[in-house]
Amino acid sequence: MRALRATAAGRGAVACAAAPVPRRSLLLSTAAAALQSELPLRLTRNATGATAAARIRASADAAQAATFAGAEEALAWAKKDTRRLLHVVYRVGDLDKTIKFYAECLGMKLLRKRDIPEEKYSNAFLGYGPEDSNFAVELTYNYGVDKYDIGSGFGHFGIGVDDVAKTVELVRAKGGKVTREPGPAKGGKTVIAFVEDPDGYKFEILERPGTPEPLCQVMLRVGDLDRAISFYEKACGMELLRKRDNPEYKYTVAMMGYGPEEKNAVLELTYNYGVTEYEKGNAYAQIAIGTDDVYKTAEVVKLFGGQVVREPGPLPGINTKITAILDPDGWKSVFVDNIDFAKELE
Repeated sequence: MRALRATAAGRGAVACAAAPVPRRSLLLSTAAAALQSELPLRLTRNATGATAAARIRASADAAQAATFAGAEEALAWAKKDTRRLLHVVYRVGDLDKTIKFYAECLGMKLLRKRDIPEEKYSNAFLGYGPEDSNFAVELTYNYGVDKYDIGSGFGHFGIGVDDVAKTVELVRAKGGKVTREPGPAKGGKTVIAFVEDPDGYKFEILERPGTPEPLCQVMLRVGDLDRAISFYEKACGMELLRKRDNPEYKYTVAMMGYGPEEKNAVLELTYNYGVTEYEKGNAYAQIAIGTDDVYKTAEVVKLFGGQVVREPGPLPGINTKITAILDPDGWKSVFVDNIDFAKELE
């Protein structure tokens, strides 16, 4: 049920979709996003403002980090950990324009928005339901930056709707760009279409009446699909929900996630035959994932070949614990402590 993939760096995938856990606050969201290189999503408080007590707590927490007896024990823990895809973070050139497009054309709701003038950025969360149980997008606008490079590695977001043709006509009427007219996916029966938002991010519109999670997918291109699947299964505790090879169009896709594809947001990994590297640009940032223990998560990631780019521990000023990692292709994920999430929302 995937459409024909296309990109300058190789043909790319196009297609779409976690027991609820608490969501993190806006402050945590922007802090986690700030870990991204190039034009960072800025922290509302920086490390120099951290109190001595916070530093002591960080050291104490780090000292308590669990040590697994071996890879089997680590893998078993990761599979049992309470995890869910929380939201996806990316940068836009005009926040209000993008919010309007998502609300009017894609039917999303503005869940929260905040301007941080002292740090020169604003951000907004949008989605189809409460953040404590639904996947969401986090849009970030950095003052004075109106354009970003999406790169060739990022693919698309997936949106499930009741009527693809109706959604496409609405997008067209609002001045949106339709890049693939409604019709059956090549090699499948699902009706799909493709549209672009004001910044050029692609959205696959899939006909999925009554889906409990309309914001159903994030597609990223990888250079070695088997390697990527192994990493997300072992290091991130995801399940391989399905895998499909499309030799006619020279690509293979794998759906990874924490629950059934028809009920949860998933990560779609796409391998284009013969393409091992992609340009990532500076627009897409990361996916946030909830976890019961960021220290154990970081240890598991290291055991299975991942790179920890932000060691586990509390963020200065708010003490919410996070850790940030890179997969073998350099895509970033930020794991956020579930209990700290809940405390922030209180």
